[in-house]
Amino acid sequence: MPALDHYHNAVKNALIKAGWLITHDPLHLRWGTRDMYVDLGARRLLAAEQGEQKIAVEVKSFIGYSEIEDLKNAVGQFVLYRAILSQTEPDRKLYLAVRENTFISLFEEPVGQLLIRGENLSLITFNPTEEAIVRWIT
Repeated sequence: MPALDHYHNAVKNALIKAGWLITHDPLHLRWGTRDMYVDLGARRLLAAEQGEQKIAVEVKSFIGYSEIEDLKNAVGQFVLYRAILSQTEPDRKLYLAVRENTFISLFEEPVGQLLIRGENLSLITFNPTEEAIVRWIT
């Protein structure tokens, strides 16, 4: 089992406050002989005729020595997990959860915008103090 990210519980509580049911903590992925774990799996009931929405959420703190190094690792992990989910659970959408401050300082910069567009990143930004979702970027 992987170590929990620094903001794991803040994101988990924020999702619960937003009406999501946490179904996996963590969400186990297996491809070939490799085991991997996305931080959270969740679902939310939509209108009766629409069924339910399922997501997987990878939480990233960006508290390392270099934001760019953290960005490379986060995007690489996101792309890997999204590829596996597309084969194993195609109805589950993957999100990368980052603090709102990280989004502003990194993802609103040209390098972050390039990755959002080029890699089709889906992001959740959150306020760790209030344990609240700030915005969804798809």
